[in-house]
Amino acid sequence: MKSDVYFANLRARNKNQNKVTKVRRLFEKAGFKDILKEGDLTAIKIHFGELGSDAYINPIFVRQVVDKIKEAGANPFITDSNTLYTGSRSNAVDHLNTAALHGFNHSVVNAPVVIADGLRGENIKEVEIDKRHFKKTRISGAIAEADSMIVMSHFKGHEAAGFGGAIKNLAMGCANPDGKKDQHSIRPSVITEKCIGCGQCGKVCPKQAITLENKKSFIDKMLCIGCGECMTVCPVDAIDSGKAEELKIFTEKIAEYAYGAVKEKKGRVGYINFVINVTPDCDCVPWSDAPIVPDIGILASTDPVALDTACYDLVNKASGLKNSMFGDHNDHNHDDKCNDKFKSMRHNTYGYVQLDHGEEIGLGTKNYNLIEI
Repeated sequence: MKSDVYFANLRARNKNQNKVTKVRRLFEKAGFKDILKEGDLTAIKIHFGELGSDAYINPIFVRQVVDKIKEAGANPFITDSNTLYTGSRSNAVDHLNTAALHGFNHSVVNAPVVIADGLRGENIKEVEIDKRHFKKTRISGAIAEADSMIVMSHFKGHEAAGFGGAIKNLAMGCANPDGKKDQHSIRPSVITEKCIGCGQCGKVCPKQAITLENKKSFIDKMLCIGCGECMTVCPVDAIDSGKAEELKIFTEKIAEYAYGAVKEKKGRVGYINFVINVTPDCDCVPWSDAPIVPDIGILASTDPVALDTACYDLVNKASGLKNSMFGDHNDHNHDDKCNDKFKSMRHNTYGYVQLDHGEEIGLGTKNYNLIEI
């Protein structure tokens, strides 16, 4: 059976076709009002963006969802969980400051911001799932306790997962730092002949697992927690992401944690993906690289697997942009449409496993009807 995925392109010739109107129409067409009950405490799961990045979802779009939730009689709050790595969102104080600096203020979004796992990631609820890699998942308390949820995701690339959309937003975003650690099975290693000994990887390592030895970086596998932060900052791509099997397991774990995030909210979750500024990296890095494809549109569904599959297909059908990381990794003399743009940039990633394993465990289906509004 196919799941409905609603699609709004970005063309506009009058005020009734602007993006804020399209967000509201997608909310209505996807039937999100039906998943809400009067008096619900409704989480809006968002990524506030790391300081220095600018591709995160515009808070003006979040405001439209807030207002639609209130029209349905529910009580929305905007939320995310603390990060595993060091940065501007590793505790609730820094996280709230970052959210405010990026425009997620009450005067803009018309709802409070709540850091879902508490001051330092201590507020969690264990959710039993009994899947291949996990018997239980550790989900951030405010998300676990919410009655319903709207998940708003920026669809983009990712250093280890291939791409990030609704599934990854659920998995990493709804887990506290310990839950994030559960998922990170990768164990990166240094390609010594490429390493220039700049030490940037060691500066960002949250566990001080990376040191310089003979002017080359060395990763202590006993200390490494597999967060992958070192991979994002290496200027010469001298850090290998690990064995293929490890990367596939990591991606399967993402799907299972996503299942845990919504298991107790069946029929109470809606998803909106923004296929805009499709950057090659996660919004967790403190920059935003050039988009790899032109802006495509905004999509919504009650099925996260169908939604991410539709976004993945649309990106792969689009023409790649030459002045981008995709262009850097592809011959400009050949057709720039390819079956997996994310894998063409990072060969040792397996983003499609999110979709395959997600379908296998019952998170959703890859079969979809794309309905343009």
